[in-house]
Amino acid sequence: MNKKAKLVLTITITALSCAGLLILEGQTKFLRRTYDDLILGNKYHYLSCEELPPEQEVIQTMAEHEVELERIRQVSPGFVDVEIDSQTCPGKADLLIWFGTQRDGELIGEIIGGERFHGIPYRLQNR
Repeated sequence: MNKKAKLVLTITITALSCAGLLILEGQTKFLRRTYDDLILGNKYHYLSCEELPPEQEVIQTMAEHEVELERIRQVSPGFVDVEIDSQTCPGKADLLIWFGTQRDGELIGEIIGGERFHGIPYRLQNR
């Protein structure tokens, strides 16, 4: 195989690999999730607006579990809070929980103990 054929083969393999990686990232968000989790300490659910619960359901769930929400806020008073995000997807909502340190995020995750807060998707955001 001559040098030109090797170069074309190398470029083709590289292009196909990049295209495959882009398709995989689009489907799984593997790289984004890894960056969010390992570098930033964030956790996102990556759900579409159609997959989110109605805003009223989120409001009701928060009202029913105020004691647990206060436990989350007490992880680091003034540096942790829980908000309803209904602006991103009108009529639908999720919980946005912001915190100050990765350790705070870990403690919040332990309190919640799963992928959802009583059925409501949430996002952890290190601010």
